[in-house]
Amino acid sequence: MRRILLGAAMAAILTGTGLAPQAAQAQGSGFQPVVYVNDAAVTGFELDQRVRFLQLLRAPESSPAAAEKALIEDRLRLFAARQFGISATDEQIDAGLVEFAGRANMSVEDFTAALARAGIEQQTFRDFISAGVVWREVVRQRIVGQVRITDAEIDQEMQKIIETPQITHVALSEVIIPAPEGQEDAAMDQAARIVAGTNSEADFAAFARRYSATESAGRGGRLPWMPLANLPPSLRPLVLSLQPGQVSQPLTIPGAVVLFYLRDTRGSLRPGASEQVLDYVRFTLASEAEAARIVGISDSCEDLFVHARELPPQQIERQTLSQGQIPSGEAVRLAVLDDNEATVVSSGAAAQILMLCKRTPALMAEPELPEPAMTEAAATDAEPAPPDPNALPAREEVRNQIFNRKVGQAADAYLAELRANAVIRRP
Repeated sequence: MRRILLGAAMAAILTGTGLAPQAAQAQGSGFQPVVYVNDAAVTGFELDQRVRFLQLLRAPESSPAAAEKALIEDRLRLFAARQFGISATDEQIDAGLVEFAGRANMSVEDFTAALARAGIEQQTFRDFISAGVVWREVVRQRIVGQVRITDAEIDQEMQKIIETPQITHVALSEVIIPAPEGQEDAAMDQAARIVAGTNSEADFAAFARRYSATESAGRGGRLPWMPLANLPPSLRPLVLSLQPGQVSQPLTIPGAVVLFYLRDTRGSLRPGASEQVLDYVRFTLASEAEAARIVGISDSCEDLFVHARELPPQQIERQTLSQGQIPSGEAVRLAVLDDNEATVVSSGAAAQILMLCKRTPALMAEPELPEPAMTEAAATDAEPAPPDPNALPAREEVRNQIFNRKVGQAADAYLAELRANAVIRRP
């Protein structure tokens, strides 16, 4: 929930829209406790406020049950912080308020004024930020130092990137809900209900036929296949963030609210993605029997060199070549081998061992070339080179992605552990 910041939600705040009448129907009343978490109470007032806050942010889950779950998790975060002796300073909370409001290009004063128009007190906002501030410090102290990323994990992630087609075409369905002046909030509420109620293309199509104000409504909102490049640049990240079968969060445009359902995608591999570089050993021996014996006791390419240490160096050779550079006879035999797997090739009286040490995508094997030197005058006049859409991310970037994912997973697991060990009761 900490990561929720929807473009449509911020648009709603910026326009100062309030909540629909049903927004404040949280369970509980006043300051009476509705649930205790390790003896820390969650009141009906807090629950009502969190429902309003989540609905104003257009969070996918903003029901009273979802708001109560979020408040229970905040109590658990604060409990863990106390266990570590962590508390949030006013300066840290103020910085968090500024950062959160800044995502909507608003000052804290304007943001809290928008909250006030929706009946949300500033303290609700501060409590939300405070729980996040202390939890980040808990995660830093308890989890961050334990997360390790290996080169093998980075290699695996980069290979996955190489093997994943780049999306070139998309099949979308749309729902466009009219939002004339004064009815924007009702349109956003309807869009939120469509998002929550869509579990399949058939669900989305039914909503499109009922609510959409475009000619595609009769087709269940279905649009023809289109190149991704045909979409406005501002829409491409939104579409690329979806998996087939998912609905976008509501997008506000003048006079309407738009939803997209991603039916399918088409793509192609980046140039060079299917090319490989092979690191392998060719070991010549006097007989097929001797070759078979050495293969039987060798688990890696390094083992072959141990067995060859008393032999002339010309009998064993290790090479790293692209597939096109390897003699076809050897290339065919290497094609069926996994890393550190070997085969014996008989050639009359002698025999050869071919062992594959490592198979690497060519894009990962290519060395990074230094940038050409540039004179001061040329540097002044040079236009910045456009980014290469086919370029792989840098290894450090991939490492950071893996690191953040692992930290997030470990933090979620720790929160689940806190909940399992907590005493949660109702009055």
